[in-house]
Amino acid sequence: MTKIEVRNIYKIFGARPERWLDAARQGMSKEELLAKSGHTLGLRDISLSIEEGSIYVIMGLSGSGKSTLIRHFNRLIEPSAGQILVDGVDVVTLGKTALEQFRQQKMSMVFQRFGLFPHRTVIENVAYGLKVQGMKKAERVQRAQHWLEQVGLAGFENQYPHQLSGGMQQRVGLARALATDAEILLMDEAFSALDPLIRREMQDQLLQLQAQLNKTIVFITHDLDEALRLGNRIAILKGGELVQEGTPEDILLAPADDYVQSFLQDVNRGKVLNATHACNTPSLTLTMRSRPAHALERMAELDFDYAAVLDGKRLAGILTRGSAQQAVREGVRDIARHVEDMASVPATAGLDEVLARLLRSTEPLAVTGENDEFLGVLSRSKVVELVTPALETDGAENPEDPGRPDAA
Repeated sequence: MTKIEVRNIYKIFGARPERWLDAARQGMSKEELLAKSGHTLGLRDISLSIEEGSIYVIMGLSGSGKSTLIRHFNRLIEPSAGQILVDGVDVVTLGKTALEQFRQQKMSMVFQRFGLFPHRTVIENVAYGLKVQGMKKAERVQRAQHWLEQVGLAGFENQYPHQLSGGMQQRVGLARALATDAEILLMDEAFSALDPLIRREMQDQLLQLQAQLNKTIVFITHDLDEALRLGNRIAILKGGELVQEGTPEDILLAPADDYVQSFLQDVNRGKVLNATHACNTPSLTLTMRSRPAHALERMAELDFDYAAVLDGKRLAGILTRGSAQQAVREGVRDIARHVEDMASVPATAGLDEVLARLLRSTEPLAVTGENDEFLGVLSRSKVVELVTPALETDGAENPEDPGRPDAA
């Protein structure tokens, strides 16, 4: 279900943006617009659809428009044109009172530089949004205490922001945003000011909380590693325009242009992609009731040394050509007694884990889903290609098929 829908948003900064809106719509470049009018193009024709309960990451370099865009969601910045619908209501049309209520009830924001009140204690900072909402003191203190415990800051209630580390201050900011029980959390470069170790801990904290709360989170970053780790979907902006939008896998496997590709150079793809991406669906599978002669005939036709055997949709094991020949000699009715165990990895296993398994063994490796459902057989060459995309392979392409010795 769509929670936030952004439709054709334009933002032009300057004294008379409406005079230059048509020029921006007709494609006038950012540089030409500035030279002719003294106006700056902030965003051009941005449309996005953000699903309820997802973490949606908007990323780009400095000046790409990502922070400008997120500030349109709660109208800290007014658009020059376009619509922003939250639960079907166009935020752009809200009057002053309705907008204040919307900000208090629908959206909370976490800023890069924490945004804490230096003269208020930690618990007073966390309870501030509840005070603005008119909640009684005893109730807001109780709720603030709960969220401080959730972010690991129990015992620091009466400290002041300057007495806390940067990571702890950001936890206070996160607790304050969560305390209002808003449905949407806007996080603008929220972890960018933290050192790498604390940043990783905050990412872990956010993912743990999201698993419990299922909020709709819009997260701004310039770091693709962070985007790939957190995002259900990612939008990449450049110069105020949308360059690419999709799942982390979409971005990694099919970058739209050199700008997107430049972000990918140092990404650990093995931690983002999983076994599913390196899985081949075999052209031959058998069942426990398959006749040995038929199984042997099919493997010979396809030049396969083995075939996966299924029990319903579940992986039962593997039948080798040698085992099939033995079953034929024995004259048994089916292959059930000749099925051997087959090693497997879950579909969610990262490619770094998969690669380690493949390096330890030359045996075929199956990929399984829920309840051991058989999805396919791992391709060694696909794993290598996905983990090291910059390496060029020599010679002709090898169209693998599970069942050949080099295909698993």
